[in-house]
Amino acid sequence: MNKFIFVSGGVCSSLGKGVAASSLGALLEARGLNVRMVKCDPYINVDAGTMSPYQHGEVYVTDDGAETDLDLGNYARFTRGHLTKANSVTTGQVYEAVIRKEREGRFLGRCVQVIPHITDEIKSRILAVSREDPDTDVVIVEIGGTVGDIESIPFLEAARQMIHECGRTDAISVHLTLIPEVAGGELKTKPTQHSVKAMQEMGIQPDVLICRAPVMLDDATRRKIALFTNVDPDAVFTSYNVDTTIYEIPLVFFGQKLDQVVLKKLGVESRHADIRAWQSMMERFAARKGKVRIGIVGKYMELHDAYKSVYEALFHAGLECGVEVELVKFDSSRLEEAENIDSILGGRADSAGGRLDGILVPGGFGQRGINGMVKAAAWARTNKTPYLGVCLGMQIMLIDWGRNVLGWEDADSTEFNEDSKHPVVSLLEDQVNVRDYGGTMRLGASKTATEEGTRIFAAYGEKTISERHRHRYEFSNQYRKEMTESGLKIAALTPDGSLVECVEWPDHPWGLGVQFHPEFKSKPTAAAPLFRDFIAAAKAASGNW
Repeated sequence: MNKFIFVSGGVCSSLGKGVAASSLGALLEARGLNVRMVKCDPYINVDAGTMSPYQHGEVYVTDDGAETDLDLGNYARFTRGHLTKANSVTTGQVYEAVIRKEREGRFLGRCVQVIPHITDEIKSRILAVSREDPDTDVVIVEIGGTVGDIESIPFLEAARQMIHECGRTDAISVHLTLIPEVAGGELKTKPTQHSVKAMQEMGIQPDVLICRAPVMLDDATRRKIALFTNVDPDAVFTSYNVDTTIYEIPLVFFGQKLDQVVLKKLGVESRHADIRAWQSMMERFAARKGKVRIGIVGKYMELHDAYKSVYEALFHAGLECGVEVELVKFDSSRLEEAENIDSILGGRADSAGGRLDGILVPGGFGQRGINGMVKAAAWARTNKTPYLGVCLGMQIMLIDWGRNVLGWEDADSTEFNEDSKHPVVSLLEDQVNVRDYGGTMRLGASKTATEEGTRIFAAYGEKTISERHRHRYEFSNQYRKEMTESGLKIAALTPDGSLVECVEWPDHPWGLGVQFHPEFKSKPTAAAPLFRDFIAAAKAASGNW
């Protein structure tokens, strides 16, 4: 079918453009269409791999090892379309490709310019996604940034050209804007009017407007917006604040008939919508009883998006286990300074009250806060509190075991202490001479062989699983014998047995660490198995069965 929907934003960032695009994709899938999602990011970085989590949130990893913007995580959680490197397009990638072609003489001596060479490269990448799978019906292209940003101009120009070349029934523009509320509760439409005007100056007339507002817009306001923006009144929609979860947004848009209007504008015959999965998910949300308190001990606690997929996976697990998951965030650097860790994690010094029902240590890089994580892992181990370690969180388990069980006071990772006499975590052999940091780690999906009779095998129910990795350091094989003889259980390995993928604590209700990132494959309709079982164990510990 090869239909294209370009989703842009205006007025300001962080309005939920990625969630809106993902929700639209979910609704089109519910009507039987095959949807592919593309994110165009204006930054000059080749990918998100070297960016600080404080600046850009988490790095989402695809099966083929692409380090991408966190919006691809939204696409994965809301839609079924396969995501690869091709689904993430950055300014850095585009210019790198065009300059490489110029160096190879492929432009036959012509002057290389933004138009047509840069825009042609952008269009070719979007078209490549549409042709990758012959069953693709619709490609939804989210353009990062906001209209008016100098960085976004080449992508908006490429969208303009594609809308013109494909025709208005094969390519449309969906524009997301802000409707702010001023004193007295009055909603102001002027920012939206100016945003659409900026789009029109770029040569793009939006076909659909999604207005981010605190409340549902009334008909009079929608007609006013339509009048000043040349958009049909029935094509003005509201993305209003919901007090439940972002996963209600597809149902919010379905109730306003967004998908029907989009299909009509694309010239696609309307078909029955099966939204039972989303309705069932919201029913499970409303039916949750009780609460589990999960302590997240990490390095990047100030920005929620730094651990976006982890938090979403915990929420999904709560839905499946029928319980609310309360996140209690601990900056691991502050735990380093704590004299009595039990007074913090045990709940007595927690103003919110109550003991933690589980501890999770997520991934991360660098030495800051590591000893605080080790303290948290040791507390969870000795207090029989359910524990899940993800990537770095598994390595923390090894450091704790070396220091506090085997008595090696200097047990560490060579990432943090190259001079340690007991480097229980060390650099992968193929990483020793690596000097470039972008895209050089162990990245993407690889197979893991689980051991029967372990918690990881019970979670997946399969001998061989596939999960995604993003790391440079591993369990040092020279310490396997001493670790296992002292009681630590190796629960999963790479198929050739060369690398440890999972360790478990003995004589513990549920203590497990994995070298991979199970959160990347979790969905609201199908929680990641390890997160599900972790929350089930925390629920049992809390007494909320």
